[in-house]
Amino acid sequence: MLQLDSHPTGRHFLQIPGPSPVPERILRAISLPTIDHRGPEFGVLGLKVLAGIRQVFQTRHPVVIYPASGTGAWEAALSNTLSAGDAVLMYETGHFATLWQKMALRLGLAPEFIGLPGTDETGLPRSWRHGVQADLVEARLREDGGHRIKAVCVVHNETSTGVTSDIAAVRRAMDAAGHPALLMVDSISGLASADYRHDEWGVDVTVSGSQKGLMLPPGISFNALSPKAMEASKTATLPKAFWAWDEIVEMNASGYWPYTPNTNLLYGLSESLDMLLGEGLEQVFARHQRWAAGVRAAVQAWGLPIQCAEASVYSPVLTGVITPQGVDADAIRRLIHERFDLSLGTGLGKLKGRMFRMGHLGDSNDLTLVAMLAGVEMGLKLAGVKLAASGVAAAMEHFSRHAAPMALKKAA
Repeated sequence: MLQLDSHPTGRHFLQIPGPSPVPERILRAISLPTIDHRGPEFGVLGLKVLAGIRQVFQTRHPVVIYPASGTGAWEAALSNTLSAGDAVLMYETGHFATLWQKMALRLGLAPEFIGLPGTDETGLPRSWRHGVQADLVEARLREDGGHRIKAVCVVHNETSTGVTSDIAAVRRAMDAAGHPALLMVDSISGLASADYRHDEWGVDVTVSGSQKGLMLPPGISFNALSPKAMEASKTATLPKAFWAWDEIVEMNASGYWPYTPNTNLLYGLSESLDMLLGEGLEQVFARHQRWAAGVRAAVQAWGLPIQCAEASVYSPVLTGVITPQGVDADAIRRLIHERFDLSLGTGLGKLKGRMFRMGHLGDSNDLTLVAMLAGVEMGLKLAGVKLAASGVAAAMEHFSRHAAPMALKKAA
């Protein structure tokens, strides 16, 4: 039985790359009394969050909101647009790209998985240390003269590796190949932390979730749609009922849903949108980039490899750290959790035991990130990992030399 009084004093440091720490004002909003989801007050709330979330996706088109995890939104994207046996080109960038590919198989689709072959000097898969290579996508689509491939699926910010792929480059590659496939993007951990432009980048379906940059608990997921995707849904034959876009989009016009939505989480979403849009998306993205640079400065000072091997696609959301050969990253994580009440992300799939992940998103600031790095540095030393220099000192130097933007200071 869980002993709720057994927690240590002070704040638990939740520094996994999602669920992210939830701001108190969002928690207070979620605690408001539940209202009638068919009443007039709810209709006002529904219209507000539907309009606000379009601004975050940077789209003029519908965004479908589900009471589900990001996994549900993956399924919704595929089942609304495709038919059994359809070929789907999917790019391997890490664990979550792999899970989406496995889902496509289970739905009766024919996914083709491409990526960089082999391993690198760390012994880890090259494809799990780099972003989507748009030229590989273009080359494969040029080979598909009969246009059997109906969709291209890629992950924007791969949560398992800390790599943020260039989605605009993927769209340019598809256009250069003259291929009509739909472009589907998982931005579950990228949305509201990393720059993302659904319309400008020509994305047909963007998948996201509530528990990352939106700073909410898990339980809401999204499909941002293009007109092309909505047209494809009219002829797609994969079974769908709960996930079907048509009924939801129709009822959303008046601020309601065809089922019982997660009312209180929508209160939280409303508050999240007020915070993000009030700060300004450009400011939000700059804040995350600054935090990420400070955390990377610490890892580089330690002398440990960053999981993402391309500086141009470092994630502003999380940083993966590769431990030395023979050093169990999960054992270090457990030690840090037990000694310092600090939670870090585990290595997933092919990376299990070789790396850990530090999240720098959600309800964070310079001092919470310095505290996280202090806990990690102490844990690494206790585990016998030899460090080249103090990462905490490097991060402090970075944050003190690179001041937060003025608007952030005023907001604080």
